[in-house]
Amino acid sequence: MVLVYVEGPGELTQQALGFARSLGEPLHAFATEEMEIGGVDTLHVAESDAFDGFAPAAVAQALAELVDRLSPSAVVAAGTQRGNEVLAHVAARRDLPFAANCIVASGGDPLEVTRVRWGGSLLEEARIHGTPRLLTVQPHAVEAEAQTAGAAPVETFAPTLSEADVAVRVVGRIGAATGGVSLADAKVVVSAGRGAGSTEGFAIIEELAALLGGAVGCSRAVTMAGWRPHTDQVGQTGTKIAPDLYIACGISGATQHMAGCKGAKAILAVNTDPEAPILASADYAVIGDLHEVVPAITAELRKAGGG
Repeated sequence: MVLVYVEGPGELTQQALGFARSLGEPLHAFATEEMEIGGVDTLHVAESDAFDGFAPAAVAQALAELVDRLSPSAVVAAGTQRGNEVLAHVAARRDLPFAANCIVASGGDPLEVTRVRWGGSLLEEARIHGTPRLLTVQPHAVEAEAQTAGAAPVETFAPTLSEADVAVRVVGRIGAATGGVSLADAKVVVSAGRGAGSTEGFAIIEELAALLGGAVGCSRAVTMAGWRPHTDQVGQTGTKIAPDLYIACGISGATQHMAGCKGAKAILAVNTDPEAPILASADYAVIGDLHEVVPAITAELRKAGGG
């Protein structure tokens, strides 16, 4: 049996379920709140006031207790910040092997996995010994399992938590600066890097994104300069995206940034440097100043009836 840690319904959860299904064993799921999850035999829900806000050590303790009781061959989670953090805690508590950002796994002992390393520039083949194996799934690199109608039966349990388990927890949240479509879910993302020049330089990026019904992104250099919030960052240490179209303006294309947008179906790069690394990954490119090119694209779209 394979146990899947589920943060909530969504594309990344379906990807984790698809990966877990490839291991060829029945699936059970673990969550800290009841939700409709199909395609699993049972949804195990941990109940505690500690889960009103995210407390990684508390979630890990509950998951570790369930692992002790069910003895799964593997535990799988989406390769999100939470998924990686919780499984790392479980690995430390139970002295278990943990492989992050996997894209392929084949059964057997040892389990053979292929995982993404170095921001997507390297694929590592590894053998994992011991049971259970803890695995997270590289976002947007594995086909999502089709959602199954109907919810799995739910079994609840109350984990034994200590004060140390809730010492670190989320006590408040700050929403995104703007509303509309989220960066992770957007079908079109328009990003800019240092070439935007300033906070004000993003006005034309926001205009184009709004016209296309998309979201605004940025590079790490932009967030470090304080021009945009970290929630807008695309990259290895930001949000990993998989839009139908990614328009990257004034972004050189460092490995860490490309790790965040490699799931895009098509990439349009706008850059003054014809040797910029991002051009090697772009499907389309415009060599020019984004301050001239982006308004020109917007104008043409408006002429064509885009708004």
